Amino acid sequence: MRENGTMRRVRASRAKRLSTKRAVCSVGVDLGGTWIRVVALDARGRRRGIRRPSPGLDGLPAFLRRLWRRWGLARGGVLSLVVASRGVWTGAERSHEARRLRPLARRVRVIADVEAAYLGALGEGSGILLLSGTGSMALGRDEHGRWARAGGWGPLLGDEGSAFWIGREWLRDTMTTGGFLSARRMLRSRDPVSRIAALAPGVLHLAREGSSRARRIVARSHGALAHLLVDVARRQQLRAPVAVSWAGGLLTDPRFRAGVWRAARAAGLRVDPRPPRANALAAVADLATRLGAAQAEARRTLPRSRQPQ
Repeated sequence: MRENGTMRRVRASRAKRLSTKRAVCSVGVDLGGTWIRVVALDARGRRRGIRRPSPGLDGLPAFLRRLWRRWGLARGGVLSLVVASRGVWTGAERSHEARRLRPLARRVRVIADVEAAYLGALGEGSGILLLSGTGSMALGRDEHGRWARAGGWGPLLGDEGSAFWIGREWLRDTMTTGGFLSARRMLRSRDPVSRIAALAPGVLHLAREGSSRARRIVARSHGALAHLLVDVARRQQLRAPVAVSWAGGLLTDPRFRAGVWRAARAAGLRVDPRPPRANALAAVADLATRLGAAQAEARRTLPRSRQPQ
């Protein structure tokens, strides 16, 4: 019996789906508060990815199950899954999230988003990643791969030197000169932290235009961020000059960054600023690829009777 065109297309589509399900791949996930980015790489180096509104940690397993179905992936075809996320700093938190994701891949690893940002920016060497956007923190890694952090406690307990901090200090300084109503509107808004942080670029502009009030605030921000660097460098006993890279919207401004490096040197820390090599998604994709390669090698060396089905 001769196949018609429709039957051939159905057969080809079915073969393609089966081929996809048999294919092995590694998946990296960068889970942020606003967006989730996912990248999958197969054994031939082919890449596919998406960017969607973030489902948060609670919604991540269901989100990935739907994505697996859409991409035609089966658990046995996903060698490794690496997720970088907020809210998973401790070992217990990472283990808990890894257990929830274990049905989705043969090997699962969960790390903090700032750790992924560090690995993307500086690789696996020692140094410090300084983050300053809405919030602020410094993450250091020593020669033995041990991590230490300073800051990162949020707007209620910290975030010194951040965009939010700059905006808040500006509002405080202008409350008695007409800024009261503006501050009140922001505090009553749906997202006051983001609204206040959005004032920071304007404060930097005013500082460059000669506003003494803005200059004082920016100088204090430089000092606060430098303090985070000094704190981590001393606790990690990092050798000078210390490799330092950066992330976060505030530090995309080269003149602002230069002020932080000057403040750090004035505090006695010799820094070696280095532009970020890559972003967090590239870092988790690389980790997933290496984890997948290790998993494949382990399967090849196992006796056939002990290999997972």
